[in-house]
Amino acid sequence: MFSKINHVAIVSENYAQLAQFYEAVFGMQTSAKTRPGRAVTVGDGYVGLNINPRRAGRSAGLDHFGIQVENCETAFDRMRRNYPTVKWLKRPSNRPFAGITTHDPDGNVFDISQKDMANRTSVYVENDGKANPRHINHVAMRTMRPDAMAEFYRDVFELAPSNVDKKPGDANHYLTDGHVTLVIMPWDITDYDSTGIITPGMDHIGFKVENLETLKSDVKRIADDNPRLAPAPVGTGKEGAALAKLFERSCSLGQHCLADPDGILIDVMAD
Repeated sequence: MFSKINHVAIVSENYAQLAQFYEAVFGMQTSAKTRPGRAVTVGDGYVGLNINPRRAGRSAGLDHFGIQVENCETAFDRMRRNYPTVKWLKRPSNRPFAGITTHDPDGNVFDISQKDMANRTSVYVENDGKANPRHINHVAMRTMRPDAMAEFYRDVFELAPSNVDKKPGDANHYLTDGHVTLVIMPWDITDYDSTGIITPGMDHIGFKVENLETLKSDVKRIADDNPRLAPAPVGTGKEGAALAKLFERSCSLGQHCLADPDGILIDVMAD
């Protein structure tokens, strides 16, 4: 496989608290190289989750994902040849994994790196490729032209269509690197009838766990021990109920929906 999805990034005012949530609930481990007061990076053995402090002018929430490639220039050549509107930008050396930031033709931002980049540090180097029992298995985004974007990620990064048992009416594309699936979902403003409008972009993180009932029990125990690590409620009120129904029907990979303490949507499935 030419590419692998190797990190997901969140922006949060409560970044240290969120790191504890993902450690406690999903068994992710914080990098030993995390510096106090800086972004916290946790990992599941295969995928890194970067939780960045929110700065002025930047929105909080699920922000982007990252792809590691065998050779960046090959990806750039493919984009130059077939996607002339796509540009890329080298990131500052103090960012542990954002070697190059770019976007797809619909404007969805993501990072590119290759294994021997000089600024690869932290959990992104420490991940050994062996995923924990609870691990990230998909990341999803909503976009205006899902068919064209699926073609982009297949063409440039050689992500392959995944064999997913789709729910009726599922118009998503499921592209995999062999371990993590990129779910490309259509964005349609009419889907948000009776709830708040969520703009196109990143939608949710998906985890695979060993047992759903064990996870639910762990979540309750953790919230009882530390209420600040309790998941944000999903489905409260009429608008919340409408959004929860949209979330539940939107992705065929999930069996249980919840949200982290910041409200970032999480889709969970069991073996």
